[in-house]
Amino acid sequence: MDIFSTPIRDKDPEGGRFETVSFDNPSIITEKAIHNDDFYAGDTWYTKLQRAAGKLGVEERGIERVPSDERTDTSASKMATVWLSANMVVSSFAVGAIGITIFGLGFVEAALTIFFINVLGILPNCFFATFGPRFGLRQMVLSRFYFGYYGVKIAAMVNVIICIGWSSVNVIVGAQLFHAINSDMPGWAGILLIAILTLIICVFGYRIVHVYERYAWIPIFIIFLIVLGQFAHSGEFDTLLPLRTGTASAGSVLSFAGAIYGFGSGWCVVAADYTVYQPVSRSRVSVFFWTFSGLIFPLLFAQLLGAAVATATVHNPEFQTNYAESGIGGLFSTVLIPPFGRFGEFCLAILALSITANNCPNIYSVSLSLQVLAQKTQNIPRFVWTCIATGIYIAISIPGYDRFHAWLENFMLIIAYWLGIYEGIALSEHFVFRRGFGGYIPEDYTNPSALPPGIAATLAICFGVLGTVLGMSQVWFTGPISKLAGNGDIGFELAFGFSSVVYIALRAVEKSYFGR
Repeated sequence: MDIFSTPIRDKDPEGGRFETVSFDNPSIITEKAIHNDDFYAGDTWYTKLQRAAGKLGVEERGIERVPSDERTDTSASKMATVWLSANMVVSSFAVGAIGITIFGLGFVEAALTIFFINVLGILPNCFFATFGPRFGLRQMVLSRFYFGYYGVKIAAMVNVIICIGWSSVNVIVGAQLFHAINSDMPGWAGILLIAILTLIICVFGYRIVHVYERYAWIPIFIIFLIVLGQFAHSGEFDTLLPLRTGTASAGSVLSFAGAIYGFGSGWCVVAADYTVYQPVSRSRVSVFFWTFSGLIFPLLFAQLLGAAVATATVHNPEFQTNYAESGIGGLFSTVLIPPFGRFGEFCLAILALSITANNCPNIYSVSLSLQVLAQKTQNIPRFVWTCIATGIYIAISIPGYDRFHAWLENFMLIIAYWLGIYEGIALSEHFVFRRGFGGYIPEDYTNPSALPPGIAATLAICFGVLGTVLGMSQVWFTGPISKLAGNGDIGFELAFGFSSVVYIALRAVEKSYFGR
């Protein structure tokens, strides 16, 4: 039998169609999915809007399952380039820099943390990306198999907050770069410019996002190489910042590690969104390593470069002043504008626009998370939610422009807390209870009575929050266990441990009682 059989055109009770498909094993399963022309059937306002969108090339599909015969994105390299462009950006540079400027580490400490935590942090992203081709489900829809049909609404709401929050942090970085070029340009103007460019790309959906991300990394990588060469030539790189010892140093490393993990692993809650159109026959090993290669290179390169340039802020007054006045934009302007003049300003403008590549996955996926919240939100087309989310993060970013450094540090750590809870529950369900991919019946994704009740997951979230509180280290609160670690933030580690242990215990009881 061929990988794809002829679809059966009968409608099911949920409005989709049943088709028979063979995966990379001899077993035959029945899958429920919705074909593209189903979005045009009928004469409601929804179908009229979808037909109009389709004529403009806008992706009509939201969280509906992608049929196997429509998973036709045969370019495996796209699974790498979408993450290559999304992370070869100024935001990655900024995350590396705070190891020096906020946490007070030496370059060696920061570099080692960047390397090991990124390698660890991106593994969940690569793992969850493998579900897209196999099941054709978006990440938040896939999460119904972990949190339950109703419990997943908690995860979706948190994901909405994360995507909008990250987008806000990112556009502030871009606006700082524009301000470094022209001090008369207000922050709100740069925020609006980047947000509108991102909106234009994301409205059209999966295909255009992948096309843009396929090439967006190239000019940024070239500019980063120019920054690397010029900064190395300047002699400002300080490799001799002292390696500290004791609990204070350990605390700084732990907190910086949480920020690094929150940035690198943050994509795991949207990972499958960008592989759902890959062929069902795509090897999981192929998906994993294409995703890994697309993540590891830009994260390490940009963050190490950020940490290196930030060492100049310790002893060089010019770097200190410019960083204090314009943030990350001040660092870039100090390196690029004096030697290159107008060309340096041009480079800064391109770097500012690179934020678009980082925000595209956020704003595309936030619309999918919003559709998961309720049937009414699913009935609103994905591209409408994209526009609404854009307006929200613009409204948040403009007043937050002057408080960027606090936002960046605190927000990344908060992301890491949630990632610990999400990964603790999802990985426990997959490996302990479903015991691999064979434990899923993907057509159950719309059937609440066939999914976990969600009680175990909800309680595990609560205990994960408890672990977070015990281990967190924020300006407004330091947990008792964090104090024992030199005020280092270990909220992620405790969130993962608490949520996974509680989930395994309660899920065993839940599954025994409910049988699902």
